[in-house]
Order: sequence, then C-alpha cells, then structure tokens
Amino acid sequence: MPRIRIRPRLPRGSGSHHGLRRPLVPLLLTAALLLAGCANPSTGSDGGDPAGPVTLRFWHGWSEKNEVKAVDAAIARFERGHPGIRVKATGNVTDATVNQALRAGGGHTPDVVSSFTTNNVGQYCSSGMWADLDPFLRKSGLDKERIFPRTLLGYTSYRGVQCALPLLADAYGMYYNRDAFDRAGITRPPRTISEFKDAAVRLTERAGDGSYRQLGFMPNFRFYLNSPDRFFAQWGPRYFDDKGKARLSREPAAREFLTFQRELISALGGYGPLENFRTGFGDEMSSQNAFLTGKVAMHLDGEWRGLMLKEAGPKFRWATAPMPVPDDRADTYGRGYLTGTVIGVAHSSKHRNAAWELVKFLTTDTEQVVAFANAIHNVPSTKAALASPGLDADPAFRTFLAIARHPHSTGMPPSVNGGQYILSLQDFAYDVEAGRVRDLDKGLRRLDRRIDDDNLQSAD
Repeated sequence: MPRIRIRPRLPRGSGSHHGLRRPLVPLLLTAALLLAGCANPSTGSDGGDPAGPVTLRFWHGWSEKNEVKAVDAAIARFERGHPGIRVKATGNVTDATVNQALRAGGGHTPDVVSSFTTNNVGQYCSSGMWADLDPFLRKSGLDKERIFPRTLLGYTSYRGVQCALPLLADAYGMYYNRDAFDRAGITRPPRTISEFKDAAVRLTERAGDGSYRQLGFMPNFRFYLNSPDRFFAQWGPRYFDDKGKARLSREPAAREFLTFQRELISALGGYGPLENFRTGFGDEMSSQNAFLTGKVAMHLDGEWRGLMLKEAGPKFRWATAPMPVPDDRADTYGRGYLTGTVIGVAHSSKHRNAAWELVKFLTTDTEQVVAFANAIHNVPSTKAALASPGLDADPAFRTFLAIARHPHSTGMPPSVNGGQYILSLQDFAYDVEAGRVRDLDKGLRRLDRRIDDDNLQSAD
C-alpha cells in the first residue's frame, strides 16, 4: 500500500515505493478529507491553447535529491519541446495536502497532480477532483490499451472513469541470499509455495541457545513490506464481484493463502518467537535492514531495493526472483504484485489542455519514461518502455521488468473509499497469524461485511 510508497522509494509505493512509499495514516487522512466535501469540485476549463503561453503548477511527492533531480530533468525536456509552457514544480507533497487544496479551490491550486499510491484512485475518479482523461486521450489519438499494461490501466481508473495514468510502476518480488542458499544446498529460488516453505525451514539457522541467527523468511505481516495484499497477489484473488460486493469469503484463494501463512509460521517456530525476533530488526531503510544484515535469507521487496543493496555493499552475494505461486498454479510463476505512481489533471485547473500536454509527455513519451525509470530505478509504465533496449540492463532489475510484463501480475482494485478495504484485510490478517481467528470461513464472512459496510458509508 507506500508507492502505499509503503513503497520506500529510494529511500519512496502500491498500491507506489517509488522510492519511499508513504505510510497508511496519511491515506486515512486523505480519505477523511475526500469524504468531507469533495463531491462538487470547483470547475476548471478545457479551453485555452494547449501550446500556451501558460505556467502550470505541478505537485508531486518526490523529495530525495536524486528523485527531484530526475523530475527537474523531465520538466526541462518537456519545456524544450513546449516553449510556450512553463512548469512550476512543488515536491514532497502528500495526498492529504493535494486534496485539501483541491477541495478549497482558489488561485494557487495545482494543475497537474501525482500520487505515490493507487489506493485513492477510486476516490479521485468518483469525487470528480481529478479530470476524466479519456477525452484527452481520444483527442490526442492515443489508444490507452496499446500503450499501458492492463494491470496499470486497471489501477488508474474507476467504474469507467480514467482519471489518472501510470507514471512509473513498482513490482514486488524476492531478494535472496545466494551464500545462504549454498550453505543450505538449495540450487535455485523456490517457484511454488511448497518449495518456498521447505526452503524457508532449511535456510533458518539457530544459535546454541535455540534463538534465531538467520531466518529463512520472516512471514509476519508487520515486517517491512509484508502487507498481506502483496503476497496474496501470488494467488490471483478477486476481491469484489461484478456488483462491487466483497467476495473474499467466496474466494478459495483467501482461505488457501491464510492457511499457508499459518502453516509457514508454525514451521518456522511459531508466531511469538518470530515476533520477538522481528522486533529486534533495524529500520527498513537503514543500514540495519534485516536482509542487508543477514538476519533473513529471503525477502519480499520492490525493484528499488536493488540499487540500495548495491550502494550498501552487503557481505554476501544476492540475487532476485519472482515470489513463489501456489503449487496448483505453477504455470503462473513469474507473476507479482504491481502498484505505482499515478498522475492526473486537477478538475479545477484553468489550463487543462496545457496540463494534459505535460501528463501526456510524462506518461506516454517512450524516451522520457525510460530516462525517468533509469534515473530513479523504478519500473517503466508503458509497453514500449518496458521493451526498450535503453533500460538498465542489471539482471536484478530485469527480474522486476519481467514481473511487470507478466500477464498474471496484479494490482489492487480501486474502491470508492480508497484503501480502507486493504486496511480491513490487514487487520484481519494480523488476527489470523496471531491465532485469534479460529474459524477462517466465519472470519472471512465478517470481513466481507465490514468491507461492504465501509463502502456503503462512503457511497452515501
């Protein structure tokens, strides 16, 4: 959920960590702001010369020095090709700040806005705060289905309204300690969950007193980016039915996934000991990261982590691979969880034609997308850019490009109340792994009711 950057970008997602993804608390604040009065956003204008002269306000969330440098370089490229348009960029802006500004209106609101999380797209589209981009796409002669991967299009629209477009993506896969694999006699990364469970046990090393020295995999959902929705993606679940009703209690994959989680925790020593070990880990973005220090041998993370590992110089060899898939769906191996940064035009903008020119350049110009992806080490978000020979050729990074291209990779479906249903799933998953849910079927039915009730309240 941080690009949610619970995406750490270097140092940003997912829904994007384009670098550092933002935590969930701001997302809840964002939801409150949206629900507090954004149903009737101020009206902008589709008039005006798309070539300018005009100055656009572009608000984005990037803040790290290398990221801001990459954004500024992209703007410079745009301005060279559009001499009548100047772009005034403001970075390190949260969703809550953007939505407050759009709700309040006035002369200093942004024209172009971006977000590190896909979770709020349903709200952006349904509230009307972000303009529908389909008319602009048609006017420009752009076929979005040919330009963008299906999953990325799915998380940038809601109920037929394409109010955002993908601006780079995040793909999640596995980082693994090759030296630890050699010691355990494991010759390749696991491809199925049964192989994964076996590898996790074999890779676990204990000290003389029985305490963990190295854990094959930390399964607990509070560990770094182990949000349940990310690993659950390997099962390819459907969260909602055609009527928008929650269907996790009718989704066999939900029971399978949570049952596997329980079994893996048990095989690795139990929830209590694992939690005690986890609480001693260093911060995710620090030099004491648990994978970097060798405390875990397999680790779920995003594409940006590879650059961080190279810069940190761990004392072991490492590599990347897709996360495993269920044994009965072995043919889907290579899939993964996708999220990313999204960008759109504020409905209140008085310069929407010019704003569209900026959005179009940033999201559909292949050379621009490739240059931006290489600069901040994120996955490019168009089909052409994903196939470009100009992309970083590093094998560790290429793993995530393949995950992004995989036909079975999935993101989270947009919802009218943003990421609230993901938070509900997380809360439920925490209770399951801790042993507080005895009857999974009953618990999943209760989870469905909670999600539906929340959605109903948001719709009202």
